[in-house]
Amino acid sequence: MQLVSLSRAYVSLSAISLLLLVTPLSHALWKKESNIKEAVFLSPKFELGPGSVENKYYYDMDFPRGHIGLKSFTGEVVDEEGNSVPLHETYLHHWAVVRYYQRKGTEVVTLSSNDGHRVLSESGPDHILVSNSGICQDNSVSQYFGIGSETRGTATDIPDPFGIEVGNPAEIPDGFEEKWLLNVHAIDTRGVEDRLGCTECKCDLYNITVDEYGRPLKPDYLGGLLCCYHKTQCRVKEGFEGPRRSLYLRYTVKWVDWSDSVVPVKIYIIDVTDTLQVPNGSNSKALSAKHNCKVEYDVESCSNKNKDSNGCIDVKRTSLPMPRGGYVIYGVAHQHAGGIGSTLYGQDGRVICSSIPSYGSGSEAGNEEGYIVGMSTCYPRPGSVKIIDGETVTLESNYSRSSLTHTGVMGLFYLLVAEQLPDQLSKHSSQASLFSNIDNIFY
Repeated sequence: MQLVSLSRAYVSLSAISLLLLVTPLSHALWKKESNIKEAVFLSPKFELGPGSVENKYYYDMDFPRGHIGLKSFTGEVVDEEGNSVPLHETYLHHWAVVRYYQRKGTEVVTLSSNDGHRVLSESGPDHILVSNSGICQDNSVSQYFGIGSETRGTATDIPDPFGIEVGNPAEIPDGFEEKWLLNVHAIDTRGVEDRLGCTECKCDLYNITVDEYGRPLKPDYLGGLLCCYHKTQCRVKEGFEGPRRSLYLRYTVKWVDWSDSVVPVKIYIIDVTDTLQVPNGSNSKALSAKHNCKVEYDVESCSNKNKDSNGCIDVKRTSLPMPRGGYVIYGVAHQHAGGIGSTLYGQDGRVICSSIPSYGSGSEAGNEEGYIVGMSTCYPRPGSVKIIDGETVTLESNYSRSSLTHTGVMGLFYLLVAEQLPDQLSKHSSQASLFSNIDNIFY
């Protein structure tokens, strides 16, 4: 009787061993998340008149709470009736969502209407800014989510079983609670003299010579964020009158409750303007190396005098070491009007992700002619695209050079990277569970 049991056990164990050998754990153990939750929120109301600018930070925004895995975040500008507002009326320069910890019983106190989230890093021990994983420093692009005019046509869903982990009680300092802030930068271009110039924040159209803190601008600064801050005004055609109207950012968040089946991803934002400053005697991977992300730059006009080997295409590149590697789960670029695509290359020249803009061809919201209304995204098969620790990647951002200089353009690249795949997280525990119960086969 015992011999028969042992024989059956051997056959069962052999079958299980064979199954483990021929069935990839990445297929056998991955679990699709079917319990995705979704909620739609409205930002606080903001009012815009022709040519006016809204660039405000809303603290403690409505947001899902608890230990969760974020799966998606989308947003768009709507009016009081909930109608989508087209970009040629209200240009959405960008929205951004930032995470922070706040000491319980305290509040965020801003010194002026346009302090931005600078206050979080200057407000002492009561607030802690929780940035993404890099690679810029000084909180220049610290957001968890952020996008611009392409918001309606760009996919942001994170595939199963991956998610951005937030709200972990073990990570929140004692006496603090997790909160989120929303930045909305919108420009009303109804009736303006130069719609593209207003959206590119050209300083002469805003009659701006100092930044929002009263500091004089450099003479060669022609346009960009320093000239279209909160409550500035772009030049409107003489005699044009239009009503002020109330608007909102309507945003949709998807998430799952955190569990061992969710695989965490890290957020990296790479800026093509980043120039790595390396101390003498160090290398680019040294801890003392400093990133200098300027976020925006200008694209010179194209003429026979200043054409180069690229013709009328502006090509900007930067090469930077990734602090940590992992498997690329999602990638997308952010560009402004004139952009024709961005590509991230690995150290060996392989393409990690290429993201191309889509331009609208009509007048309805989501298809506005002349505006970027979507960016293509990368969803590589998990495990197929890997960045190694310390690998130097190269970001290339391409713009079409027109007869006029483009000001304040951007070349950002947003990556979600998993340091481990689901099979790597589950393999040890699954096999341990299998063999710890193997005695059951013998009885």
